[in-house]
Amino acid sequence: MDFDEIARRGLVMLGCGKMGQAMLEGWLEAGLPAGAVWVLDPKPSDWVTARGVHVNAGLPADPAVAIVAVKPQVMDAALGQLAPLGGGGTLMISVAAGTSISLFEEVLGKATRVIRAMPNTPAAVGRGITAIVGNDAAGAADADIAEALLSAVGQVVRLSDEGQIDAVTGVSGSGPAYIFYLIETLAAAGRAEGLPEDMAMQLAKATVAGAGALAEAAEDSPAQLRRNVTSPNGTTQAGLEVLMDEGKGLAPLMRATVGAAANRARELKG
Repeated sequence: MDFDEIARRGLVMLGCGKMGQAMLEGWLEAGLPAGAVWVLDPKPSDWVTARGVHVNAGLPADPAVAIVAVKPQVMDAALGQLAPLGGGGTLMISVAAGTSISLFEEVLGKATRVIRAMPNTPAAVGRGITAIVGNDAAGAADADIAEALLSAVGQVVRLSDEGQIDAVTGVSGSGPAYIFYLIETLAAAGRAEGLPEDMAMQLAKATVAGAGALAEAAEDSPAQLRRNVTSPNGTTQAGLEVLMDEGKGLAPLMRATVGAAANRARELKG
């Protein structure tokens, strides 16, 4: 990414927890000068304060970008700190869960360019995926900037409508927890079959991580990859017959799981 404009005008981070630190680390490694970053955080980590960025100092008058990464319960109070930057000069990028674009427009004005982003927790290790969508004031160039910045922590997809955020929440936002539970249950099943606890967990973690990496790297679809390792009347087929049961297998369970998470996201907005 070309950081010239951001380096000249500055980038503000409102909140810098694990997600913010992962992004900041990626930007600094990509060449963004530390002196071009202003962090506002009531409890900045030692890692942040050692990076050479401005911490809880006076903000630049017209920063290019402001990243909002605070918890929803403090969002109203936190956004007040950015009120002087509203109106269109500064691109606002929100990675705060559950905070709609309309709140930014209410506090900062409808002319404010806002990109709402929904990352997930693997972003903390650079393997996340983030969905983004902008308001009417934000143009294609703003989405390009947001994508470039958020690519520091993984992949980025663009939504056509903010209403899709709830589905994203159900799939990739909450999805890591589903996979962590899959690892737990796969390891527990291995223990039930006689494996030592540590070995069962190692096998489960490596299998899930390796299969995910293969699914991303391979040209074949996941369905084809599944068929590739399923011999007729073999062990994998025996397991899949349980997992793929149309009535009580993984597919109806996953539909219910994602649906419950998406519905809860809709309820929380109300």
